[in-house]
Amino acid sequence: MEARVSDLKKKFEDAAAAVKKLKEDPGNDVKLQLYALFKQGSEGDVAGKRPGFTDMIGRAKYDAWAKTKGMSKDEAMKKYVDLVKSLGG
Repeated sequence: MEARVSDLKKKFEDAAAAVKKLKEDPGNDVKLQLYALFKQGSEGDVAGKRPGFTDMIGRAKYDAWAKTKGMSKDEAMKKYVDLVKSLGG
């Protein structure tokens, strides 16, 4: 069991490094998905207050992360790794 969890964590960390080296910009929607899955996989459910309407980027990130609420860290890590692979990372 422990080997499986650490293997997933390694893949997750490798994917996080690979995403920074993508040759093409995946676009804002995909970036928000990546952000949300990364945060859910590393920190769990979103916490804190939603940023105000003047912080549109912070608000978009918060909303994307909030959509993953309830997803397990392992599931979020797996989805993150799969998404990065689909982008060529």
